[in-house]
Order: sequence, then structure tokens, then C-alpha cells
Amino acid sequence: MDQQDSILEGNYPAKAHCAKVASYLQTKSANAAGKAVIYLEGQKTILIEDNDEPRPFRQRRPFFYLSGCSLPDCHLIYELSTETLTLFVPDLDPDNVIWSGLPLMPAEALKIYDIDNCLPNSSLPAHLSSLAQKDSDIRFYIKDIPRDALPSIAETTVSTDTKLLHPAIDECRVTKDSYEIALLRKANTISTAAHTAVLRAIPTARNEQDLEAVFTASCISNGAKHQAYHGIFGSGENAATLHYQHNNQPLSNRKNILVDAGAEWNCYCSDVTRTMPLTGTFDPQSRAIYTLVQRMQSAALALLKPTVKWETLHTRAHEIATRGLLDLGILHNGTAEELMKERISVAFFPHGLGHYLGMDTHDTGGNPDYGDPDAMFRFLRIRGEIPEGAVVTVEPGVYFCRFIVEPFLRDERTGRFIDEGVLEGFWGVGGVRIEGLFPPFSVG
Repeated sequence: MDQQDSILEGNYPAKAHCAKVASYLQTKSANAAGKAVIYLEGQKTILIEDNDEPRPFRQRRPFFYLSGCSLPDCHLIYELSTETLTLFVPDLDPDNVIWSGLPLMPAEALKIYDIDNCLPNSSLPAHLSSLAQKDSDIRFYIKDIPRDALPSIAETTVSTDTKLLHPAIDECRVTKDSYEIALLRKANTISTAAHTAVLRAIPTARNEQDLEAVFTASCISNGAKHQAYHGIFGSGENAATLHYQHNNQPLSNRKNILVDAGAEWNCYCSDVTRTMPLTGTFDPQSRAIYTLVQRMQSAALALLKPTVKWETLHTRAHEIATRGLLDLGILHNGTAEELMKERISVAFFPHGLGHYLGMDTHDTGGNPDYGDPDAMFRFLRIRGEIPEGAVVTVEPGVYFCRFIVEPFLRDERTGRFIDEGVLEGFWGVGGVRIEGLFPPFSVG
């Protein structure tokens, strides 16, 4: 058993996360230093419209962060003064047992979750009322207005705060502990095997969907039944669409396929992108772009260290892209410095360098500024310094998307910097992106 699996034999550190969030709340609100309570609802079972089947279930990430519980229809209460975490689970419904089997019972929950108490949902209203009546100065921190418990709270005079808890959890999720790192590594290990399976299946695949099926089957066979996001399997010019979704086009007469896909493991995501030749080897244009993107990633990773500004890495990747496109003759009529000032590289590298990774693929806490007037920074999902313990993806790319590039060609100011004759030979490359996840600093 490797170190990763050894760590995951233990329980998810829900109480440590509760304490982390409580500490954050106490820095933002004097009320949290007293007899405060965190209350959260898990995701409900929701039926498909006009159907008696439930929608695919996805636990609310703030709830999982503070409980480690991925079951539907649950609740939690964390009392800051006593550091007590109580999980509420659905009551035993004899009729439902006929169809779905026995639910998780409180005694079992106490063994598998890092909690102090577990009670049935039927006891939740009385429990909340008891807390409220015990001390009139108590303050409830709630992410959303709780549908089931609201009457119990509303009947009292206690104060509630529905604004602070959500950003508190978002900020705390940025830095990962060793257990979370192990979950991410597990998801990444499964995804690596699936990407390898796709590469091996290319010679016999006829359609993008064939390769998507190979990827999904590999993940499921390794225990990951859920994908972290809708996978991207874009061949030829489809690879130039950043979040291509169709995954249903034939592979014949196309050069490459871009595969951006990742498994989810116990609510934690992977996010891996590889670009592969469909004929077994890259043609000269594809090889040149692939090598350029590798250099962009290597240059960015060389700068990755505690407290580095994400904008610094992103700018460096654009500098490498600009010089590389100049060397290939796609860009001309200017120096690299002039082209950087004009932001010409944005035509070929329009997205941000990467993002935080955790329970969400584009994880919380990045503080993006999508209204930034500077086109080179507008789509950055992370702004500012990268804290120690964060996990980021680094995913530079170079794309030949007609919808994006052609306006640059038509514009008198920018069109003179792009050689259309040379560019013509690169449309078939589609796009090249290389992405991996990096827990760059120690996590203690």
C-alpha cells in the first residue's frame, strides 16, 4: 500500500475543516467568538421533472467540506464554543427500504465520518430550537436559508448571518491538507490510466465518442464512477474550441485529438489534458506547436513558488508563446516586445494559465476579474499570490480558432502582425493544450 492509500484509510478530516472555517469566521466577526453555530443543509434528492427517478446526485461542496458525507438529504451543525460536530441523516423509512435497502444508520455514520454525534433528521428542528433557547446571544451562520429548519430558528430571537459562511468556506478550501492532497492524487492516478487507455485505443477508434467511452470505462473500472466535468474529446479543428462538448465527430482525415478529461474521487477532482496524434506521430506543424506549448508550461512551472503572483506566470507563458510564434513565422512585422504590448498572443492563447483544483474543477478562492479591460488577463481564474498549500493546474495552449483569430486578421492594427500565408498551414493543427495538476508547496 502506497502512502496515498494509507492516508485515505483514515476518515476525511471534517472537524479540522470546521475548526479552520470557525477560525476564519472569528477573524471576520466578533460574534463568532461567542456561542456561534454553523448550520448547513446537504443536497436534497430531486426528482427529474415529470418522472419518478431522481436526478444524478452531486453533494453540495460546502457541506462535504465540513462533514465528509456524500449522502443526500443530510444536515450538519457545528458548535464553535464546544467544537462539536453533529450530522443529521435521513430517518429509516420502511417503505423505502423495500426499494433501496437500508440507509446509513447513525451508529454506522459515527464510525465512518469524523463527527461527534449523529442523529436522525426528525430530531433536527427540536435540536435547533434547543440551541437557540439555551442562549439568546447565540448566532447562526448559515450558507442559505434552510428550508426544513427555518421555522425552528425563525420562532426564536436569535440572530442569523447568511453572508459570511459561504466566502469563509471558499477561502478555506484554497489550501489543502494531506488528506485532500491524497484524494486529488488518487483521482489523478485514475485519470492517468484512462488517458493512457485512450492513447492505446486511437489506432482502432473511428469517432471521438469511441475515445470518450474508453476513458469513462477505464475510470469506472478503477472505482471512479463520476467524472469531474464533461470531458473534451476534440479532434482536428474541434480542438480549437476550448470547452468542446459534442464528442461525436469522425476521426478520419484529422491530425490530432485534444483530450481534456478527469475522474472524480470522493468529491475531489482531477483535471488532465493531453494532445495526441491520430496517425501515431505529429506532423511538422503539430510537432512545432506541441513543443512550443511544452516550453510555455516549463517556463511557467519554473516560476511557481510560494507567494508568486499568478499574473507573473501567465505573462511568462505569453512571452514564450509570442517568441515561438515569431520563430515559426506565424507572427511577423514586429519585435516580441511590440507584439506583447499589442496582446497579439491572445489570438492564439485566449484563456488563463490555470486554476485552483479541489472539490470543483475550477475551485474556489481564485478571485477572478472577468471585467479586466486587459484582454491578456481577462479570463484568469486566479488573481494575486498563490498561497502555500494550494493546488493549481498549469495548462497553457496554442489554438487556431477561426472565430477568434479572424477578427485579429481583419483589424488593421493587429492584422499586419499575422502572416496569413504561414497561418494557412496551421489551421489543421486545431489546438494543443497540455495540463497537469501541481501541489507546488508543502502542506505540512
